[in-house]
Amino acid sequence: MNIKLLIGFILLAGSLSSCKKWLEVQPESEISAPVLFSTENGFMEALNGIYIKSTSHDLYGKELTFGTTEALAQNFSIGTDGQDYRQTSLYNYTNGKFIERKDKIWSGLYSAIVNCNLILSNIDERKNVFTGSNYELIKGETLALRAYLHFDLLRLFAPSYLKNPTAPGIPFAKKYSKEVTPMSSVTEVMGLLIQDLEQAKTLMTNDPIRSAGYKVNYPLVTDTTKNTEESSPILFLQNRRHHLNYYAVCGTLARVYLYKNDKVNALKNAKEVIDSDKFPWTAQSDFIAFDEAKKDRILYKELLFGWYIPGSAKDIKENWFKSGTRSFFLLEDDARLIYEAGTVGGEDLRFKQWLTLMADVSSRWYDIVKYNRNSLSTEANANLHYLMAPAIRLSEMYYIAAECSYATDPVQSLKYFNEVRAARGFQNQLTVPSEDGLINELLKEARKEWLAEGQMFYMYKRLNKAIAAPTGSAIPPSDKIFVLPLPNDEIVYGGR
Repeated sequence: MNIKLLIGFILLAGSLSSCKKWLEVQPESEISAPVLFSTENGFMEALNGIYIKSTSHDLYGKELTFGTTEALAQNFSIGTDGQDYRQTSLYNYTNGKFIERKDKIWSGLYSAIVNCNLILSNIDERKNVFTGSNYELIKGETLALRAYLHFDLLRLFAPSYLKNPTAPGIPFAKKYSKEVTPMSSVTEVMGLLIQDLEQAKTLMTNDPIRSAGYKVNYPLVTDTTKNTEESSPILFLQNRRHHLNYYAVCGTLARVYLYKNDKVNALKNAKEVIDSDKFPWTAQSDFIAFDEAKKDRILYKELLFGWYIPGSAKDIKENWFKSGTRSFFLLEDDARLIYEAGTVGGEDLRFKQWLTLMADVSSRWYDIVKYNRNSLSTEANANLHYLMAPAIRLSEMYYIAAECSYATDPVQSLKYFNEVRAARGFQNQLTVPSEDGLINELLKEARKEWLAEGQMFYMYKRLNKAIAAPTGSAIPPSDKIFVLPLPNDEIVYGGR
């Protein structure tokens, strides 16, 4: 990576808060670094600044959640192309709009990584400013965030581990430096990811979310015997699921190990999340509630980690998911095909709650209402939970456990798989004749679960499977599709 192009520095732009008063990202100031990192609070401010940077529209506030990655996965119908993703869905990687978005993803993720390295380059020598376990927590969380961001870069811009483990991967930026970071192979990057994440997991042993007293629930639940997510007197320690907490690190490790086809360690980390009993399945009464103020569309309590995206609320409502075929939507036949609505999917609560059938004189389509908010009010307490972009779900841990255990215990594997289905309203228990059969069912199931969440493209790529188009056709797997081109500036200035 050409670090010289990307260095940015984070300054405080207001009082720190657990969910609303976040930080602005300002131009670099070498002079301010010693000041910012002279206090524990300064490190907390800097880390929160990276989260807000990562929720820009160029990153997880749009493109990596329901923008570019969803178009690549064929998860939307393309009507009048009001969002300008048709060429992306056709894998025209020379298209100007695609290049613009793709290059901003690359530079944005690396800019956030640079700021992770800035924290890590200062934290050890300032260890004396921390209280309690906050040094270990902040260092661990920063290492985990650096790995999380690198992993998405790898999954976008390099061949999969299954397809070509020795191929050039991405530059793995391990230090805060203005020097050009050398390219690492896919295998080398995987090793560095695991190293960061395992160190983070060890450091974060005392994460508050692991305590028996930490109760996951909706922010409007004020009974502290049922919800303690906002009870800490230290704002940084509230809403741990808005940060890469201990269990989110386990979830990321499960993802990374599975990408490496290390099913033993993937299963181990997925089971640690499952066996913690920390994350309850969403009550069906909350999922199907008629009153928008009491409805949980996003399955909030099941999130191990989510990006807090209040800055995307206006565009979600008025542009990206506005009713009609100029936004992100699904034609009626496409939606029914994805959710198998005519057969086994007729009882799927996701189909019923995330899609709303609409029509005009010439067509019928489904609006995607997964991110809808209470239209009567913009107040925080007007909704059951905050506006989040899901990053790691409990259901994914069950999918990983099912995939990793089938070869040794197919009965238990199907128990994992069917538990998710039961939580989504299915009464029947699915059976499969083989491991290949399970993979096919997992692909269909994940596509239903992760609609407009940005994860499906990575699953097709990891497994080197054909991408299912909304029309029912299949797009053959190919690195011409799965590997996005590096930015031109990276090739020129980075010498790639």
